[in-house]
Amino acid sequence: MPAPVFESDPWTLRESRVDPATLGVAESVFSLSNGYVGVRGTLEESEPCTTRGTYLSGVHETHPLSYPEGGYGHPDVGQAMISVPDGTTLHLLLDGVPLDVAETPPQTHERVLDLRAGTLARTVRWTTPSGTTCELRTWRLVSLAERSVCAIRYELEALDGDAHAVVRSELLAGQVTDTGVSNGDPRVAAALDDAFEPLLHHPAGDGGVLVARTHGSGLTVAAAVDHRVEGGRVQTAVDPGRVVTTVAADLRPGQPLTIVKSLGWTWSDDGRPEALAGEVAAAVASAVDRGWDGLLRAQRDVLDELWATADVEVDGDPELQQAVRFAVFQLYCSAACISGAPVGAKGLTGTGYSGHTFWDVEGFVLPALTLLRPDASARLLRWRASTLDSARARARTLTQSGAAFAWRTIGGAEVSAYWPASTAAWHVNADISRAFWLYQNATGESLDSVGGLEVLVETARLWMSLGHEDAAGAWHLFGVTGPDEYTGVVDDNVFTNLMARANLRRAADACQQLRLRASELGVDPAETAAWRAAADHVHLPWDEGLQVHPQNAGWTAYREWPFEEQRDAYPVQEHHHYAAFYRRQVLKQADLVQALWWCRDEFTVEEVARDLGYYEARTVRDSSLSAAVQAVVCAQAQHPDLALRYLRESALVDLRDVGGGTDGGLHLASGAGTWLAVTAGLGGMREDHEELELAPLLPTALSRTAYRMTWRGRLLLVETTRDGTTVTLLRGEEPVTVVVDGAPCSVGPGAPAEVPLRLPAPLLPEPTQPAGREPRL
Repeated sequence: MPAPVFESDPWTLRESRVDPATLGVAESVFSLSNGYVGVRGTLEESEPCTTRGTYLSGVHETHPLSYPEGGYGHPDVGQAMISVPDGTTLHLLLDGVPLDVAETPPQTHERVLDLRAGTLARTVRWTTPSGTTCELRTWRLVSLAERSVCAIRYELEALDGDAHAVVRSELLAGQVTDTGVSNGDPRVAAALDDAFEPLLHHPAGDGGVLVARTHGSGLTVAAAVDHRVEGGRVQTAVDPGRVVTTVAADLRPGQPLTIVKSLGWTWSDDGRPEALAGEVAAAVASAVDRGWDGLLRAQRDVLDELWATADVEVDGDPELQQAVRFAVFQLYCSAACISGAPVGAKGLTGTGYSGHTFWDVEGFVLPALTLLRPDASARLLRWRASTLDSARARARTLTQSGAAFAWRTIGGAEVSAYWPASTAAWHVNADISRAFWLYQNATGESLDSVGGLEVLVETARLWMSLGHEDAAGAWHLFGVTGPDEYTGVVDDNVFTNLMARANLRRAADACQQLRLRASELGVDPAETAAWRAAADHVHLPWDEGLQVHPQNAGWTAYREWPFEEQRDAYPVQEHHHYAAFYRRQVLKQADLVQALWWCRDEFTVEEVARDLGYYEARTVRDSSLSAAVQAVVCAQAQHPDLALRYLRESALVDLRDVGGGTDGGLHLASGAGTWLAVTAGLGGMREDHEELELAPLLPTALSRTAYRMTWRGRLLLVETTRDGTTVTLLRGEEPVTVVVDGAPCSVGPGAPAEVPLRLPAPLLPEPTQPAGREPRL
């Protein structure tokens, strides 16, 4: 889908006209969320619209999963995020004619997402059929201070004549059926198209309350609305499926109609309807009490703190500067108020992937949040730890020990119906354990404060049951799928083997540090010794002739993919059957290259250079996750200009809809990956050793980068220019050691560290990509 054109500005996204062809992408980009509730960036009128929706984290409905051929252990129940009652609609009639910007092109139509105010503003000016020029101004926010609240300020003014206005403000249940599920099974439609059973409804002030429960998942959702009106007459009607408030006004020039619409939501898996109705009514009452100005001030206060602790500055590329700040804003908003639920791959911005969470949340989103907003990271880790019982049950189904975490889920249970790219992708368990370990290392908090020890123990037990020791004593993992989904069900995938090794060693170290707690989990010295022995004997394939690591056993012997002949046939999976490419040298996304980053201690500098060059020539990036990884490793191999090109692709994946799919919601892992591409890529930041490490490079096109991050309770500013890198302690009383370009530097209050900028020193020329698959921006 084509993307809107946004004016380049460091703090706002401005769309100067509405284009029906780009509406779906704009709705995702202009989405607002706080991690608990999210609303799509739709127009206030019901049309034109691609997908209207309001979502609560964790709220989903179940549906049957059907298979043409059954098989043992296949999940039989799916989960899909569903829209809760949506209150963003305000229909407008002027002199009996509805406002429809598609049918009546306005003189002015502008929308602005303000990254510092946390608001989506809109201005529309048009002339009515009766000849009066009118202007509509709206502002919308999802509160970052009050987790259940969304508010809309709606101002209508006749500029040069009189007009009669009627505004129909709605809170509608069951009106949005798009769940991102493409399935012709009529049972699925029956489950998802009418997901809610109404339980309770009643008027309240100039609004009302609705409570309903999902039929399958048994979740109870309450929604409420109230209005404060100046310059109009108000009437409200409530029935089980809607609250409709009608405001009528006789407009005179200079006498605007103003409506402030306050909305609230809450949900529970065991709450009484009456209790939830009272809770949501109180949330709306709090919003009304604050008033629009109070909500706006609170929003600004929260975002002032965000930018004080998480801002990223990129000098020399205005479009990239805007995109990076947008990524940080959406990353923060995806989890700011989340509790007891996961972040989905699209967050609460759309129904892509049916709202499921995947390994990329632990792989990218959580490591970024750990260094930006560790409190949000902790809540997400605790949610993942809460799914251990489901993971243990899945492991038993698969006749394995320990815990096998879901490849895709909302509630914790595995819901992927395609096992070669889900169950066989065992690395998800090591990715999750890595997120817990990085949290401990970066924050200094106890691993067990977020349930991490038990996760590391159970994932270590899983690897021991999966692994196989051959007659020579080498330890193997057979029949696995790595991050590259174009090479499935293989033996000894290097990324998976190395991640399993790290998981085993970290689990053993954690049990040694927390011996009493480990003993309570049934861990004894013999078990941890077995983990270490297996880790020490992990087999890593090596091609002596090419002097590179095969991605998995035999990979470098596969037939080459005809990239020149297939340069217009992307994504590969949409033009070829899996049988055509599963054993060919073509990668959907970084796999072994990702190991060069996440498992950096396992490779020499020479191996990084050769491996990167080999796999760059074979990676087509049909996944939005890949560009950020390639940006980091290209910088690691001393190719900062190529790293910048990949960074741009990652940063603009949604603003330009680079790979498609943005209409279904934002790519949150790419947003987190963008931050990591700046910090871990151009900044050379590594948080996986005892001390924080930096190895900054500056691409030719940039004159300066600067970013803030929190390391063990201290807020640091890292600024790189042509003269060098300065590391400043912005908050914190105790000095901290930061290793810059291999040399330890002390950074304390009023005592920054300054290090000259080194020049890139690549061992090999800048690598090339497959024909037509160079970085796209």
